[in-house]
Amino acid sequence: MKPRNPLGVHALVWAGDTAPASVTTAITKTKACGYDLVEFSLHDSLNLDVDRTRAELNRAGLRVACSRGLAMDADISSDDPAVVERGERLLHESLRLTAGLGGSHLTGALYSAFGSYSRPLSAAGRATVVSVLRRLAKEARGTGVTLGLEICNRYETNVVNTARDALRLADDIGEDNVVIHLDTYHMNIEENDMVRPVLDVGDRLGYVHVGENHRGYLGSGHLDFTSFFHALGQIGYTGPITFESFSSAVVAPGLSADLSIWRNLWDDGEDLARHAHGFISAHLTAVPA
Repeated sequence: MKPRNPLGVHALVWAGDTAPASVTTAITKTKACGYDLVEFSLHDSLNLDVDRTRAELNRAGLRVACSRGLAMDADISSDDPAVVERGERLLHESLRLTAGLGGSHLTGALYSAFGSYSRPLSAAGRATVVSVLRRLAKEARGTGVTLGLEICNRYETNVVNTARDALRLADDIGEDNVVIHLDTYHMNIEENDMVRPVLDVGDRLGYVHVGENHRGYLGSGHLDFTSFFHALGQIGYTGPITFESFSSAVVAPGLSADLSIWRNLWDDGEDLARHAHGFISAHLTAVPA
């Protein structure tokens, strides 16, 4: 039985950049492995040929989503107005690229730089995040793109670490095209279990990353995926579920360092992706409608 959720795979399973040849590889292999959606990271957006990529996606019949985090010199949670301005420009450019690809979601750590902070988020910094993302959401409304607040662990941001953090931020932004993005890898670090965050978010859940606790093959770690997928079924979640995994076999300069991808967790992205598709499908099939 086909899952009711669109199943996606992160393009970093296939290639570390978005040059034309890498994009063709990602689209071709995503389709061959039975997925409905490919997620592109915009860390390499200068090499991304938007029109060519959109045409290839259309020929393959694939959906697309985009993700990104910001940099320390373009961080909208900063107390430095010049840094915030660079970050806001980057977000609006990312929205333009996502819309140009025909993307459904722009998601990720849209609210801060991607990295370890030496101090807590300031009240002024949080207020700036709210105002910048509110403006971005208003622009996104006219493009049909939904914004996702991906909840990341404490070593990658100081803005949003738990589902309740993300709900509070979304409430303050106050735009209904801003959804919550849960990621099982980050949940394992920050949440008490794999069920309560799903139930807390409920119908505001709009995007899901499924990744193992070590970001390798699904089922080879210790995560309680059975409870997680049953929780998704309990809230009636029908949105995208995207498999995310990283290995030093696929290197994305800069991003691999930001994500601390030091170990070679897998060599064969196609075998990994086919296994993940079967694993996710089996768990979804086991959940009562």
